[in-house]
Amino acid sequence: MTEMISNINEKIGLIGRIPVRNLWLLMLYASHLFRDMEKDNIAVEENPDDIPDLVAEILCRQVERRIQRNLSYGYQTEKAVLSRVRGRIDLLNTERNRLLDRGKIACSFDQLTVNTIRNRFVRAALENISNSVKRTPLARKCRSLAGSLRNMGVTGECPGRSQISVERFGRNDTEDKPMVEAAHLAFNLALPTEASGTKKLTSPDREIHWIRKLYEKGIAGFYNVLLSEQGWSVVAGKTVGWLIECKSPGIDKILPTMKTDIILDHHSSGRRIVIDTKFNSIVTHGWYREETLRSGYIYQIYTYLRSQENNGDPLSASATGLLLHPSVGNMVNESIVIQNHEIRFATVDLGATAKEIRKQLLHVIK
Repeated sequence: MTEMISNINEKIGLIGRIPVRNLWLLMLYASHLFRDMEKDNIAVEENPDDIPDLVAEILCRQVERRIQRNLSYGYQTEKAVLSRVRGRIDLLNTERNRLLDRGKIACSFDQLTVNTIRNRFVRAALENISNSVKRTPLARKCRSLAGSLRNMGVTGECPGRSQISVERFGRNDTEDKPMVEAAHLAFNLALPTEASGTKKLTSPDREIHWIRKLYEKGIAGFYNVLLSEQGWSVVAGKTVGWLIECKSPGIDKILPTMKTDIILDHHSSGRRIVIDTKFNSIVTHGWYREETLRSGYIYQIYTYLRSQENNGDPLSASATGLLLHPSVGNMVNESIVIQNHEIRFATVDLGATAKEIRKQLLHVIK
């Protein structure tokens, strides 16, 4: 079934049974901008339906800062017919159009310009989100800033995802990063729903994979911001080595690596929580009972806990494992202790209000 992208000004839709507004919330948690919003005391959870307006405000603020401090310039390859040689000579076009007979020559050269891929992407994001915000003055501000960028020379088509994905930030242009992050978030607000719209998505399965990664990154971003100020260290995507005593010569080529989703450490209280996020139901049908925990996930988290044990690491001896699944409506929060390691099986209700989601995520680690 082909899914469509609906207008986010319309009634909030669903992806499966998950409200789209809660996916917007996960997108904010996953982004680096969430840290800035916490510093500015912006209550995201109180107004989840206004997230497009909130993202637009952040984008406008970042663009205004860059305009005040001058936009970054970059070299872009241009082609032109000139009266003198500049850069490389385009022999084919010069000969085909008999330009030498008129004292001209076709050249290809690098031009230092403000019309970079990055700036065009930001201008297009302003134009895009101006059609989605609810407040008319904010929409006008987005269009005004987009017009200012055009007047400064940022023109042309919006770059594709492949072009912007290869952009890298050096020491001299790190101030562009928050602005580009906000632009990415503004474009990603066009989420797929079950409502009819105008834009086709050709691969629904690929979108499910995207939402699964969004859930993982959103949980990591949430804990990184909320717990860092309380003395916790938050590490996402850490590789855990196997406790290998001896090995055959060729095992390194075929032995898989272990990578945890999130590790929370609190040294003053001696706590470590190893979190593995799974974007599916926490229980499944068993052979002899209606519902049972997924045995493969238990083996996985148990292996994580035992493999991270280290005599030189006091937190590793009693680390807690947490399998954190999404749910809609029904909640699970159970635990067992195996060989001095507590393993907790919990869910977060993505069908609840944003305030409740925040409360649940903090509760499962207590």
